[in-house]
Amino acid sequence: MPGFVISSYEALEFDRYQFKTGSDKTEKVEGRRTFAAYTANDGITHPSGLQVIRNYVNAAKAIGGEQLYEFEDGGTQYSTIRIIKEDKEVWAEVSGANNGMYNVQMVEKQLMKQDVVANAEALSGSIKETGRVAVYGIYFDTGKADLKPASDPALAEIVKMLKADANLKVFVVGHTDTVGQFANNVKLSQDRAASVVNAIVSKHGIAAARLTPFGAGPTSPVASNKTDEGKAKNRRVELVAQ
Repeated sequence: MPGFVISSYEALEFDRYQFKTGSDKTEKVEGRRTFAAYTANDGITHPSGLQVIRNYVNAAKAIGGEQLYEFEDGGTQYSTIRIIKEDKEVWAEVSGANNGMYNVQMVEKQLMKQDVVANAEALSGSIKETGRVAVYGIYFDTGKADLKPASDPALAEIVKMLKADANLKVFVVGHTDTVGQFANNVKLSQDRAASVVNAIVSKHGIAAARLTPFGAGPTSPVASNKTDEGKAKNRRVELVAQ
C-alpha cells in the first residue's frame, strides 16, 4: 500500500500455514512461506483494514486469482486469496485493521524436495525383511506418467540392487492419492509403474522378465489423504518381491 514500509519479514524455504477458507473450514498449505508486516509512515492517512484487503483482492483478481474467504475478527479484517498461474499455486492471507498496520502471509504451494533417497543396500534390506519397499525420489508431473530427470538417482539405486541379486524379481507397483476419478488413478498408477519398468529395462539393461508393472491406484495408502503431506506419501512407487 502507498506510504507503508516493511517492518518485519520472514522467508522459509519450506513451511506450513493454515488458511481459513470458511466459517469452520481451514486449509493447511505447505511450500515456500513468506511473511511481511507493514507499518504506515508518519503523516499519512491510515486506510481502513477493509480498504487494505480489497486492494490486494482486486490485484489478485486482475491476474486471474480469487478470494476464497473474507471475515472480520476483533476489528481486524481478513481475506484468503489464491492465485493459480502457469505452474504455480500461491495462497495469501491479508489482514489489516484501522491502525496503520497490516500483515501478509503467503505460501507458494509445493511438495518438499526429497533430499534423501534410499540406497541399494537399504532397498534390499527392506525387501528381505518385509517383502516390499517404498521408493521415494521417483518423480512425475501431476497427472502424467513420464519420468522426470530428477528420478535418475533413485532408479540407479534400484538397478544396483537388482544387479547385486540376479535372482530377485519384483512387482513394480504404482500408487496415487485420492485426487481425481478412481479409474483414472488406477490407469495413471499402472502407466507410471510401466514407465519405471521401461526405464530400468531400456536404459540399464535389466531383463524385462524380472520386473512386472502393476497399478494399485489409491487403494493402499500409507497416510491420510486429507492432508498434502499424506497425499505426497501416498504418491509412490513400491517394489514387492515376487
